Parts: sequence; C-alpha cells; structure tokens
Amino acid sequence: MRSGVAVRSLLIAGLAASTLSACASDGNRPQLPPASYVASKEQPGEEYVIGPLDQLNIFVWRNPELSAKVQVRPDGRITTPLINDMPAVGKTPSMLAADMKAALGDYVKDPIVSVIVENFSGTYSQQVRIIGATEKPASIPYRANMTLLDAMIAVGGLNQYAAGNKAKLVRHDRKTGEQHEYRLQIADLLKKGDSSANVGLQPGDVIIIPESMF
Repeated sequence: MRSGVAVRSLLIAGLAASTLSACASDGNRPQLPPASYVASKEQPGEEYVIGPLDQLNIFVWRNPELSAKVQVRPDGRITTPLINDMPAVGKTPSMLAADMKAALGDYVKDPIVSVIVENFSGTYSQQVRIIGATEKPASIPYRANMTLLDAMIAVGGLNQYAAGNKAKLVRHDRKTGEQHEYRLQIADLLKKGDSSANVGLQPGDVIIIPESMF
C-alpha cells in the first residue's frame, strides 16, 4: 500500500516539476511587441515569390497563341507554348517575365511578357504554419500586415485542449540565419480580447500550440 502511495507521490512530483520547468522555459522566451487589430497604415509586403502549385496567367502581347494559364508543377517548373520546363519557383513574377521574354526572343521579335499570379500558395518561406492544439492545423499564405489574430481565425481558433498561453512562435532570421523563439498568449487574445497579445507575423513564421496537461 505504501509503495503505491510512494509511486503516486513521485508521479505527482514529476508532473509538477515538468510543469514548473515548462513555465520557466516559457518565461525565458522574449515577447513580441503588440500589433493593432487593424493596421493603422497598410504597408506593401515583400515582392511575391512564386511557389509550387501557384496558378499563373502568362500574357504575351499581340501573341495570344503564346499566352497561357498554367499551374506551377511540384518540381517548380512550367511549360508554355514554345517553352518547356522553365524554372518558376523562387522567382518573382517580374523575374519570370524577364526569363520568358529572353526565351521567346528566339521566336518573336522583342516580345512583351506579363506574369500574373492568380491563385497562390507561395513557397514555404512565405507561408505561416500553425500546428498543435488548434481546430485545423494548416499552412496559410502570408499576407502583408498579417497578425496573430488573422492566423488564428484562418485555422478556426484553439481546440478545447489547447494551452494557448504556452504557445510559441518560431521565427527564422534571414539576415543572420538564426532561429528565435517568442512566447505567445493566444488564450488571452481570443478569450479575453487582450489586444496586447496580438502580434505581427512575418513570412515563414511557425506557431506551435501545446495541449494542456490538465
């Protein structure tokens, strides 16, 4: 009997220690500055980079037979009239238009090419990924001025087991190549309407929401 009590005591102590350790770890993470629910001034985002499965409308002026609507293949390439396997992923629309102009120059004199992204997915570096205790974990395309609230609405909010105030944001610093973690207070944002818990997001952010232990 005593051994059973001892085992339960050890288990409780272990759970308490792990909880305290998790809390201490969360406390060590910096917090991002709050963002307003609606941007006071809309700012353009970074120039869009084409990703796999994006839908492109390629228009060649005065050459409708060379114009086409295509989807970027999973291997990152596209095929259009006269051009096979043109690399598209990782380029901006203007860069791809310039490459297609050069390729079509062998067949058409001074072609004028426009590339419009009609249905976009973006590269992984331009998506925001939300995983863990949410209603529908997902990768969503980043939009200029996107905030944590926008991302949580897109995935249906927290599920009933979520420990929203123990969530973290993982961000890759493109300049230094380092990865940083920030603490989030999603429960305060969604359940209490705490505007200070709403933070701005960046392309490539990963939001991780753990489940509550109790």
